[in-house]
Order: sequence, then structure tokens, then C-alpha cells
Amino acid sequence: MTTASPLIIALDYPSLDAALCMADRLDPERCRVKVGKELFTRSGPNVLEALHGRGFEVFLDLKFHDIPNTVAAAVLSAAELGVWMVNVHASGGARMMQTARERLDKAGLGTHLIAVTVLTSMTQDELAATGVSDDLEAHVERLARLAKDSGMDGVVCSARESAMLKQACGEEFLKVTPGIRPSFAQAGDQRRIMTPREAMEAGSTHLVVGRPVTQAEDPMAALDAIERELAE
Repeated sequence: MTTASPLIIALDYPSLDAALCMADRLDPERCRVKVGKELFTRSGPNVLEALHGRGFEVFLDLKFHDIPNTVAAAVLSAAELGVWMVNVHASGGARMMQTARERLDKAGLGTHLIAVTVLTSMTQDELAATGVSDDLEAHVERLARLAKDSGMDGVVCSARESAMLKQACGEEFLKVTPGIRPSFAQAGDQRRIMTPREAMEAGSTHLVVGRPVTQAEDPMAALDAIERELAE
């Protein structure tokens, strides 16, 4: 099943059962879902098979970062499992990203391949502590341009950088933005955040939403509220 919705609900759960309980309360025609490191490490491909069986398109958020051949093999494995989207770290460099792109293209697989720029939890001081002295936004733009030149379909970035990256990399270049907090939700541990409407207006193409939906008493009511916010 495919959907035109920009919403990706993060299934950040420690077990397959918990993730599927939430998935069963969502509508695959109105959102996609994201599977991250904890859930995939515990449940493996079984979680993808179960979500695909329920009609969901899945963003496998494992942020691969390794030598080029290893990353390319991992990306290919993810695509062969039928995921809609998978990601790597842009800081792994051009050759790593290009090799992954070439491996997908050679296999004729249509999985979206995107790259992480700077984690949305990071501050300028934390970035500087890793040895990057440039301004955070300048570093994000550099990595995004590198990702595009290396054949990536888009990037993971903060919604606050979406407008800049729309100008730098084009409207069709995917900008997948976590750190999305609807007006009814609290910020949590994400620091560079925006509301759904603000993010889409800035240039985001897809919005990753977690706790405002998954911790709501009625997840579909929360999803309804986000959809209304987007439509205003």
C-alpha cells in the first residue's frame, strides 16, 4: 500500500509486540512508519515483514556508517527486504554514498536512499566538540550538497534547515525531518524543532513524528489533529 501522506510515525519501541500494537492503531493509508535501531536489533526482519503485511511503507532508520562495500551491502539487504526508505550517514563520505547508490541501481531496486546530515539533538557546542569548527548550518549544507552529488535521494535534517536545503539542493531533493512537535505537544529531547505546518512551509517533504502520536491516548485522534494543523 502506498500513501501520499508526508507523516512518518516513529515506532520507537523495545519489542515487536509493542510496535505492532501501535501499528494496529494506525492507518497505513494515512502515514508511514519508521523502524529504528532498538526495535530492529531486537526483532530483525520480522518487524518489517509484519509491518509490510499490515500495509505500511517502512523507513528503516539505521544510519549506516562504515566502509563503502559494507554500507552498500547493508543498503542492498534493506532494499531486498522491501523497505520504502533507508539511510546512511553523509559524514561517511562521497565514496561510501556513491557505492551504496550504485549497488541499489544495479539491482534495480527503488528504495529511497537518504543521508543523515547532523543529528537533530546536537547543538553547536556539541558539534564543535567533535572537531567541526564550522557553523552548524553551514556544515549541514555542506553534507547535504555532498549527499546530492553522491546520488542520494535526500537527507535527514532539522526542519529549521529545510528552507536552506530547498534552495541549495532543490525542491525535489527529499528533506526528512525529525524533531517535529505539533502545537499540542512538548519538545522532549529534540532541540531543533518545528510544528508540522512550519516544517512543511519551510520545505520539508516528510515529517517524522513519535511521542505526540505514539504516547497519545488515541493515536489516530492525534494524527487527525496533525492533519488538521497541516491543512490550516
